[in-house]
Amino acid sequence: MYVCGMTVYDYCHLGHARVLVVFDMVRRWLRASGYRVAYVRNITDIDDKIIRRAQENGEPIDALTARFIRAMDEDAAALGVETPDHEPRATQYVEEMKALIEKLERKDLAYRSASGDVNYAVRRFPGYGRLSGKSLDELRAGERVEVDQSKQDPLDFVLWKRAKPDEPKWPSPWGEGRPGWHIECSAMSSKLLGEHFDIHGGGEDLQFPHHENEIAQSEGASGTKFVNYWMHNAFVRVDEEKMSKSLGNFFTVRDILKKYDPEVVRFFILRAHYRSPLNYSDQHLDDAKSALTRLYTALKDSRDDGGVDWSETHAKRFKEAMDDDFGTPEAVAELHQLASEVFQGKAGAAKQLRRLGAVLGLLQRDADSFLKAKPAGVSEQWIMERIAEREAARKRKDYAAADHIRKELLGQGIVVEDKGGKTTWRRA
Repeated sequence: MYVCGMTVYDYCHLGHARVLVVFDMVRRWLRASGYRVAYVRNITDIDDKIIRRAQENGEPIDALTARFIRAMDEDAAALGVETPDHEPRATQYVEEMKALIEKLERKDLAYRSASGDVNYAVRRFPGYGRLSGKSLDELRAGERVEVDQSKQDPLDFVLWKRAKPDEPKWPSPWGEGRPGWHIECSAMSSKLLGEHFDIHGGGEDLQFPHHENEIAQSEGASGTKFVNYWMHNAFVRVDEEKMSKSLGNFFTVRDILKKYDPEVVRFFILRAHYRSPLNYSDQHLDDAKSALTRLYTALKDSRDDGGVDWSETHAKRFKEAMDDDFGTPEAVAELHQLASEVFQGKAGAAKQLRRLGAVLGLLQRDADSFLKAKPAGVSEQWIMERIAEREAARKRKDYAAADHIRKELLGQGIVVEDKGGKTTWRRA
C-alpha cells in the first residue's frame, strides 16, 4: 500500500490527520485479516510551497523540512498512528525520477518544451482521465500546474523543471533543474513496491490531477497496470468548506490537542466512514469525547491483552462492517453494543470490547488513565483538594458549599461521582 503523505512546509491540520489515521486503520484491518502489509507513505520535501516558505522565513530548505517532519511525527504518534514500513523523501529519489523521465522520453510520452521544462504529453496516453471519470476535453489543469505557453497541450504537466535562480537544482540530461511534483510518487512507489501493487491511497483532492498523472507516468513507462485499488478519503469540512491552508480555515493537530485528548480526535475521525465528509466543530469533538468516555467507563474494571473471539456475535458484525469497504461507523456501533452488555453485567463483554477496540487502535489505555486525564491547567492535586473540601462541607451538612464545589469541578471538566460511600472523579 502506497499513500501520498505530507508536503512539509507547515504543521499538520486535521485534514492531514484524517489521512494519517484512515490509512493506519486500513493497515491495521488488513493485518487483522491475515495479510502481510508493506506500507509506504511518502514525504514531499521539495516543492514550490516549501521553497516559498523557506525564502519567507530566511532559513535553509532542509532546516524547514526537518522541523516540520519532526512535528508531523509527533502529531502522528500522539494520534496512535504506527510508523510506515517505508517513509521515502522526494529528495532521496531524484535519480529514480530522472530514469523514469528518460524512459517516458524514449516512449515518446515526454518532450522538452521551449521553456526548458520536460512535460508529459497527456494526449499520447490512451485512457487518461479514467480514474476521475472525465474526458480529456472536460479536464482542466490542477492547482499545482502552472500555465506554460510552450506546452503542446494545456493539460500536459511538468516532469522536470528548468533551474531558476535561488532554487534547489540537480544535474540532468535536460540541464540543471528539479523534479515536478507528480513524478516523485511514481518513482518512489515503483522502487519500493514494484511497477504493479495493490492499494494506492490519499485525500480525494489528489484524484485529479495527481493520481491521474501517476497512472499516466507509471503505466506509460511500464506498459503494465499500476494499481489494483484506489482509495480516497473525503475532506474535513468547516462551515461546509474544505479545510485547507490555502483557504485559511484550518486547525492544526497540535492546537486541537491542547483542548482534546489525542484518542478523542482519533475516535472522532474513525466514527465517520472514510469516504464521507467529516464536519469539524467543538460540538462534534465533544460528542466524540462523551462517546469514548462511555466506552472507557465500561472498561473500568477490565484488564485483558488476549485476542479477539471472532466467533462471538458482535465480532462477526464488526468484521462484516470492516470487510465492507472499512465500515468503521458500523464497527464502532458494535463497540457501543458491547459496552451496553458490560453495563448489564454480561461476562466477557468488557474483554471483547477492549480486544475489538485494539483492532482500530482504540481503548488500550488503563480506563482510569483516560477517565481521569486532567484538563489543561488543572492538576490532580487541585482536584483532590477540592474533592476533600467538598467532603468536609458535606460532613458539616453545608450542602450549598458542597454543590458549589461540584459545579466548580464540572466547570473544569471534572465529574464527581458518589458511590458506595466513596467519591471518585472522571473527565466530563
